[in-house]
Amino acid sequence: MNIRRKTSTAAAAGALVTIATLAAGGLPAAAQAGPATAAAGVPVTHEENPRVPEGAAWTEAYFPSSDGSGVELHADVLRPAHLPAKAKTPVILSVGPYFAHAGQTGPEGWDRVGPSARFQDFIDGADLMARGYTFVMVDLRGFGGSTGCLDWVGPGEQADVRAAIDWAADQPWSTGKVGMYGKSYDAVTGLVGNNLKMKSLKAVVAQEPVWNMYNYLFSNEVARPNVTGTPDAYNSIAVMPPLGDDSDRYKANAEYEESHPECLSDNLTNNNNPDLDSAYWRARNLAADAKGTSTPLFVTQGFIENNTKPEDMDVYLANHRGRERGWLGQWEHVRGNETDANGRLLQGRAGWFDEVMRFYDQYLRGVKPSVTDPAYAIEDSLGRWRAQSTWPVTTTSYDSRLASGQYVDNGGGSAVSTLADDGRWDMERAPQIEPLTDTEKNQARQAETTDTSFWTWSTPASQTVRITGTPKIRLNASASGNVMVRLWDVAPDGTATMFDENVALLKGGSISFDLKSADWTIEQGHRLGVQIGTIDSRGWRDVPSNHTIKVSDARLVLDVQALRFDVPTQGDRSPYLDRYLAANTTTLSNIGPGTFPLKVSKH
Repeated sequence: MNIRRKTSTAAAAGALVTIATLAAGGLPAAAQAGPATAAAGVPVTHEENPRVPEGAAWTEAYFPSSDGSGVELHADVLRPAHLPAKAKTPVILSVGPYFAHAGQTGPEGWDRVGPSARFQDFIDGADLMARGYTFVMVDLRGFGGSTGCLDWVGPGEQADVRAAIDWAADQPWSTGKVGMYGKSYDAVTGLVGNNLKMKSLKAVVAQEPVWNMYNYLFSNEVARPNVTGTPDAYNSIAVMPPLGDDSDRYKANAEYEESHPECLSDNLTNNNNPDLDSAYWRARNLAADAKGTSTPLFVTQGFIENNTKPEDMDVYLANHRGRERGWLGQWEHVRGNETDANGRLLQGRAGWFDEVMRFYDQYLRGVKPSVTDPAYAIEDSLGRWRAQSTWPVTTTSYDSRLASGQYVDNGGGSAVSTLADDGRWDMERAPQIEPLTDTEKNQARQAETTDTSFWTWSTPASQTVRITGTPKIRLNASASGNVMVRLWDVAPDGTATMFDENVALLKGGSISFDLKSADWTIEQGHRLGVQIGTIDSRGWRDVPSNHTIKVSDARLVLDVQALRFDVPTQGDRSPYLDRYLAANTTTLSNIGPGTFPLKVSKH
């Protein structure tokens, strides 16, 4: 049997330890004699403790955060076991809330202490130890073996990232060159690392991050359904009990919240301000803070994922001035190497670890890549992959006038069901897909005949075009309330897929806001449908005003790209794309005449 008693969902999604097969009902003889731990500073190998990756030697370390707060941070260090203790190596660092010895998002049933298996897939898949890299996992304040209050990527956690980079660069076994690696929350800390502009940080790999922390809980002052559930979920991770054979120091740090209950209560209230311009959210606007940064950056982003959505991604990338690499496409909240039950790559593109290591070798070791990888590899909504030197690439930008109209802001006229767990999820456990409800589909089918939204239609596309970048909406509202704007790809027979959306709180008067970033191909003969109306989606926790809202002076700003310039690159259709299409497609009727063109410049 495996050395853990059960497997968590998060671990099954790419972090499952597959390091040892043991006799049924017992542990190896070495374990029966007493657990081998790294708390004493003596390196522990896989042979002594099967939770340690093969080829690695594990130790633990503690160091202070950089803000003078007295917070003590805990690190698990994995060094190549075949190298002398003082051999200098480059360091790959991951900083986050998911590295507790007991489990990532909850207890995982381990029967002995050991380093987190969160990135076992990376350590093994990239052959990290044999390549001569050190891998360091640091618990953010309030998590795992670190003290302090969790801070939702605020100044405290940013100070932790700074301290971790400095510590990794300053160790006697370090070359002083540090890279960062992560997915989800620990991808966010990679973006933080870039924003800190530290000389020792040479490269960042960030898979499916949040680009501005505000957007995970709010959209233009409208609460998302997890606005209170996500802080509560991270509180539960912060109070996860340590393992019985963790060191006394680790246990004392892990139980910090017992003597500091304000950590948990503050985390439930501090981040419930819907004002993006508040001091709290300004300190967590990573996209704005990326201005002038230059650390080489390798990112992944699913355009249609429902968890860490592509909001403010283009702002972050535009503000970043350094070298960039990216895989962008039509997938859910997954890693570049993850596969489904049939072995299909969930991001559709082969060679994740090979590309990542060429990236690290180039910037941490100065090794010129033997293969020229595209700066950006992008999958569009037809499942076709192309290479680009940057993203987005725009052929034509234009500003389209939309129809005036009115709607009743009643939330769709019926109660919308809540999401799973009533929004209580962390970034690793959010619902993977958010299908349109029957209410939403019925409202869309009625098109011009419903009183909860109104539509504007483009003329049929004279050639296949791609909507790329970030669509923007401007409008004037006659009253306070809520507004939802959705973009639909409408085929000649009325079959329509909703592919972009966002919402905002109206206060009467003019407002402008971004939709999500997109890379959606509109085929020849298809139309773009723009729906403006009440929020009838369970993707937000709005309060309907029941006002009749008249909309005027509405405009949609689009960036479009001609397909004739596409340069193909390897990649298969992401499996999630078909699931998304099935969940977000309906048939429209009462389609009106087109009032604006959907085209690209001939030049």
